[in-house]
Amino acid sequence: MHDHAIAFATPPAAPRWQRWLLFSPLARIVIFVLLFVALSFATGALMHVLGWLGKDVPATVHGLAQLLVRAVPALLAYLLLVRFVERRPLTELAPRRLLPDGAIGAAAGLLLFSAVVGVLYLLGSYRVTGTHPDAAWLPAMLMFGLGAGIGEEIITRGVLFRIVEEGLGTWVALIVSALIFGAAHIANPGATLWSSATIAIGGGLLFGLVYHVTRSLPVCMGLHAAWNFAQGTIYGIPVSGNPADGWLVSTRSGPDWLSGGVFGAEASVVALGLCSLCTLALLVIALRRGSIVPCRPWQVLLQRFSHR
Repeated sequence: MHDHAIAFATPPAAPRWQRWLLFSPLARIVIFVLLFVALSFATGALMHVLGWLGKDVPATVHGLAQLLVRAVPALLAYLLLVRFVERRPLTELAPRRLLPDGAIGAAAGLLLFSAVVGVLYLLGSYRVTGTHPDAAWLPAMLMFGLGAGIGEEIITRGVLFRIVEEGLGTWVALIVSALIFGAAHIANPGATLWSSATIAIGGGLLFGLVYHVTRSLPVCMGLHAAWNFAQGTIYGIPVSGNPADGWLVSTRSGPDWLSGGVFGAEASVVALGLCSLCTLALLVIALRRGSIVPCRPWQVLLQRFSHR
């Protein structure tokens, strides 16, 4: 059954040079990176020309600019990779599934982070001290919700997880994509090795298995965006170290391993535990389906050498 989980397969008639320089997992990742860097530079330059990234622009305009900078280069690079290199239908990002799958992911993200806050409240770590109905929710949704959800999920799940899984199997893909996902947050304000580890284990493995089970990027995007939005805008907790302007004004107490410290509740052992439980549940589903792609590096290499 695992063959159905693979979106792209090297064309049987492809010559050897194409197998290595165009269709191999490493080649497709490198092609995406080059496209992404070029498009990021172009998008950033356009935003600067328009003046949307200046200090004096309205918060909503700045949030929109951040959405474009974070999401558009990754999305365009991915579309170009799938259309002109892999030459296959974009099933994992099909337009007709964007809204329903995104809504499912968003509902799951809201529920999961609310559960994290609920446990922290019961443990005496999270307290609401007031409300802020005028919180700037739209810039936060554009930047940390949609921007991070779309851009980061395309890169880590659509490219890293999917392509590594096609070449080296599900287990290697989970480890590689989770480690890079955690490492990508090490430069955030207030980040520590612990916070990066919790993101890698709690978030990276969870999102990887969400994609593996659903084969839908919108589900991952919705989950990611809603998690960030709930954390910052609803519950007033820093999002990956970035200050939050939330509808609820809150405080967290206790050791950093419990509260998450200045990085946010996603660095809490509570978030790690609940996300790990969800990860285990998805793993059980994958194992029962028989969808785990085995690691077959030697067979892949043999296949590439055996075709001219």
